[in-house]
Amino acid sequence: MLRDAAFAAMENAYAPYSGFRVGAALLTTSGEIVAGCNVENSAYGETMCAERVAVAGAVAQGLKSFQEIAIASESEEPAPPCGSCRQTMSEFAPDLRVTSYARNGKQITWRLAELLPEAFAPDHLRGRM
Repeated sequence: MLRDAAFAAMENAYAPYSGFRVGAALLTTSGEIVAGCNVENSAYGETMCAERVAVAGAVAQGLKSFQEIAIASESEEPAPPCGSCRQTMSEFAPDLRVTSYARNGKQITWRLAELLPEAFAPDHLRGRM
């Protein structure tokens, strides 16, 4: 179900520059699924990754507790999330289950803490606020 939602979101990706379409489906702890896709921009730095689009969409709906994310791409090997996506996801779910799927059926599952050890976290800001 989560995998299928990620591949469905991938079909909506806007990737005219790289041609690398990615979809993500985020499962909340309340059982809701929020999908996102990458959205490229001619000003490359403004490009938004699928994972961050899904997280932002969930937060916009008032959903801030996540248990799993599925990432789908057309690559031959499952693609891990980029560093920015890892940091964004760790803000809400430091031990998130992350599964990446390639179009050919290959998949890899990690825990976010494996992908981003020693993440900068809200606790690091304590005393600064």
